[in-house]
Amino acid sequence: MQSAGTASQVGRWIGRGEALARLGVKAQTLYAYVSRGRIAARPDPEDPRRSLYAVADVIRLSGEEPAGGDIGQWLPPPEESNGPDFELRSSVSISVKGRLFYRGMDAVQLAETATLENVARLMWDARSASPFAEVRPRVGATPGHSARGRLFAALARRAEEDAELKPRPADGLRIECARVLDEAVDAVAGPGPRLFLHQRLARAWKVREGDAHLVRRALVLSADGGLDAPALATRAAAAGGASPAGAALAGLATLAGSATIIDLSRASAWVVAVRRQAVDAARRAHEAGVLSGFGDPDWPGGDPRAAALISEADLPQDLARAMREGEEMTGRAPTFGLALVAVARRLELPRDAAADLLMIGRVAGLLAHALDQTTNGSPIRARLRYVGPEPGAN
Repeated sequence: MQSAGTASQVGRWIGRGEALARLGVKAQTLYAYVSRGRIAARPDPEDPRRSLYAVADVIRLSGEEPAGGDIGQWLPPPEESNGPDFELRSSVSISVKGRLFYRGMDAVQLAETATLENVARLMWDARSASPFAEVRPRVGATPGHSARGRLFAALARRAEEDAELKPRPADGLRIECARVLDEAVDAVAGPGPRLFLHQRLARAWKVREGDAHLVRRALVLSADGGLDAPALATRAAAAGGASPAGAALAGLATLAGSATIIDLSRASAWVVAVRRQAVDAARRAHEAGVLSGFGDPDWPGGDPRAAALISEADLPQDLARAMREGEEMTGRAPTFGLALVAVARRLELPRDAAADLLMIGRVAGLLAHALDQTTNGSPIRARLRYVGPEPGAN
């Protein structure tokens, strides 16, 4: 006989097989949903090696209606309202009806003219004055053998320097964020004239002046992707007392190991193969089931950022044809990661520049989440449930 507590769990959590059947997806997609925070998961109390998945999240993503149409039967009972709270308030970004908005402004429309500085001010809610006006160049090079290594080193250095225990006013935190973003770009681009952030990167990568707008668009569109795992990691660090730089570092480390970067790396390898062997490479990859860069579970109708970036990229004929035929073969639109890779190849940037663009742009958004959490965020109440060996058993 089940206890009342056990019975309350029945229907709220389901196994992997049932979750896959309800969603109609493969296991990799289910894991991607979990890693991006779209489906909550927890260990199975009867077998900690297995996972259970929240029915409410599965229903929301599949569009399925619970029996009787009453969603309330799938939600936690009222007596558990004092338990862990995984719902966070965010005013940074939201996706609605296939469009991404930064504080209510359409990201694709912003990318037409806005710089990363403009978007950072918007996301940081810096209305009265520009925090970048207080920024001065930092003397001295940032150590690291790669752009990514220098980017992490710059954030780590700022995290150490900004680790104050006393509260800071919101305007002071915004200036702090501007300094962090400025130093992050300098860490990748190196010293030089105090141009716009995208111009510094374009200059370092020897991009023609007429093509610098593609770097600007890529950075603006990379700034945020909603309340995903990197944003959650940033907010958790900020709620725990980390400085904006420290919180952004936590989010960036999460992004570096995420499915987004893995997919981008695979798409980059595919683009290189396509440019060498034309579209035959795409056909072989599709037949082998390893064609990367098409279809994103977060954007079933296609990522508007990818479409906007590709439409402005003026891709060479071989790559444009491969993108078109890849979409026809899979029936899915290119991902934003693939769009970044295509632009990087079009501009003849360094090998890892697509990921660098994504991570640099994302620093602005992660700083926004850190600031939002510190100044206006809801408390994060979570409980770590131990499922290891019984203490003293060994």
